[in-house]
Amino acid sequence: MTSHSQPAPQFVPPAEGTAVLLRQVTADDLPVFFRHQQDKEAVHMAAFTAKDPADHAAFMAHWKRILSDPDIVVRAIAHDGATAGHVMSYVEDGKPEVTYWLGRECWGRGLATRALVEFLRHHQPARPIYARAAADNAASIRVLIQCGFVLVGRSCGYANARGTEIEECLFRLGLPAPETV
Repeated sequence: MTSHSQPAPQFVPPAEGTAVLLRQVTADDLPVFFRHQQDKEAVHMAAFTAKDPADHAAFMAHWKRILSDPDIVVRAIAHDGATAGHVMSYVEDGKPEVTYWLGRECWGRGLATRALVEFLRHHQPARPIYARAAADNAASIRVLIQCGFVLVGRSCGYANARGTEIEECLFRLGLPAPETV
């Protein structure tokens, strides 16, 4: 796929009233994240999830690893004083990747887009950075494109949430535009 024939996607700001705050993850956020992981529709959409989303011990061990790894940058997404989800970057196969999860009660309001824009601006400015989404997860793909990510490939991987291999889209956010004088 060549991207030179298409104009670069432009960030489309979310609707008014969608301000988000990115903050350090606290112990109080973990029960919210675990509850998000119990949402069958959200787990299906994310596809590449824990083997058993109901396994609380595995969930806690996973988050203990995330929070203790100095190479992972993770922030809680807060909206209207409540924990709405999280956004993080990590290294996969030597390349920085970004991922996010937003509770379904917050879907469709521009919060994921706003949070990812803020995260990329303040916590992960290095480029390029990569992201992935299940090929049928139109909402997540839309968020990535609105944030300037470009589709660079497709692959297949085993999706625990679906019990089968599915197609995923691979995205890259390239180097920032040079500053003009």
